[in-house]
Amino acid sequence: MDPSQLHWPAILCAALLTFLLGGLWYSPLLFGRAWQRLVGLDDAELGKGLGRVFGGAAICALVGATNLAMFLGPDATLGFGLAAGAATGVGWIATALTTTFLFERRPPTLIAIDAGYHAVAYTAMGALLGAWH
Repeated sequence: MDPSQLHWPAILCAALLTFLLGGLWYSPLLFGRAWQRLVGLDDAELGKGLGRVFGGAAICALVGATNLAMFLGPDATLGFGLAAGAATGVGWIATALTTTFLFERRPPTLIAIDAGYHAVAYTAMGALLGAWH
C-alpha cells in the first residue's frame, strides 16, 4: 500500500484506543490484580520505569496500528476492519503469544488475560480503522 494513502488521524486514534483499552483491561476493575499477581509485580515495582514502559508501548501501538491500516487498505469497511482486526488479534498475536507463554510455562489465566487483551485491542483497532476513512 502507498503510505501516502494512510489516514494518520485514524491510525493515531487506533493506537490511543489500545492505551485506553489497556488501562481498563489491566485496571483493578477487570484483570489488573490477577495479572499483577501472576507476573509477580507489587504496586511499588509496577510504578518503576513508567516512562520507558509507556514510551515503548506507545511506539508499539503506533507500529501495530500503522501495520493494520496498511493491511486493511484505503477502502476497508467497518465489517472488514472488524473481521481483519479479530483475525490479526486472535489468529496471529494471541496464538504467537500463547505459544511463547506455553514454553515459558506461564499459567493459563495469564495467557488468557494477555492474549485476550490483544485479541480485543486489534479487533477494536480494525473496526475503527475500517470505519474511519
